[in-house]
Amino acid sequence: MFKKIVLGTVTLLALLSLAACGQSSESKDATNEVRTMTDAQDHKVEIPQKPKRIIASYLEDYLVALDEKPVAQWTVGEGRIQHYLQDKLKGVPTINYDLPYEDVLKLEPDLLLIGANGTLEGGKYKEYAKIAPTYVVKNGDNVTWRDQLEIIGNVLDKQDQAKKVEKDYDQLVEQTKKDLKDKIEGKSAAVLWVTNNSAFMVADNRSSGQLLYDELGFDIPQLTKDISKKATADFSQVSLESLSQLDADYIFLVNSDSGAAMFNDPLWSNIPAVKNNQLFEFDGKSSWLYNGPIAYTKMIENIREVLK
Repeated sequence: MFKKIVLGTVTLLALLSLAACGQSSESKDATNEVRTMTDAQDHKVEIPQKPKRIIASYLEDYLVALDEKPVAQWTVGEGRIQHYLQDKLKGVPTINYDLPYEDVLKLEPDLLLIGANGTLEGGKYKEYAKIAPTYVVKNGDNVTWRDQLEIIGNVLDKQDQAKKVEKDYDQLVEQTKKDLKDKIEGKSAAVLWVTNNSAFMVADNRSSGQLLYDELGFDIPQLTKDISKKATADFSQVSLESLSQLDADYIFLVNSDSGAAMFNDPLWSNIPAVKNNQLFEFDGKSSWLYNGPIAYTKMIENIREVLK
């Protein structure tokens, strides 16, 4: 009888041990589960189910919006980072915008998200793909931040959260149009960026221009229309002589050069919005030079603050 009890106990423990091993194996397999997805350049990419070490240079806005923290963040030059994201990215090491191979390798990413085709020139995709699954996010002139948010949400299996981010943003836009109706309807606005004593104007269908005109409903000044016809980037250089003809009711100025000589020029002082104290200034650390749901949300918050 005793032998039977011992034998039965040993058998039971063996079964439990096997079951535990099976569960452990299944758990490990689930952790290593991948999904095969096709990126913007038709690469078949095996995406980890829950990537932990993501590099997404210049796409950090989208990661933060989706509650993901990258293993490194974009920088260009000395100290140039996306300051408006630092409440979430403080302490995250930087990596240069062109993603040097050795730097990527040292960071040991388990997923690379590439947001610009130019990053891959010279056959760099194959090199990156040897380090980690490398997914090229759709990009280009006709791609909006919404497009990229939805794509990244899909890659990270966070489609519902991406939809919620858009919904919350749309509600903010509608509330702002309602709250500032008298300040927006029939009023024109322009966005300028001053750096190195040179002025640049945003195009009417790019970056903050798309926000001002398509979403909030500000009128487009004639100078902005003219600049936009030839625009090849978000911001196009514009002369001080041209700016003296700017008929915008409001100017939103991103000032990266507070000591610029142009601010002391009579041509600047005589711009109608400047003369009428309808110029609203933000420093170069603000979100106005960037794209993404967080950047756009902070721009709207800035507009609400100065036009309230």
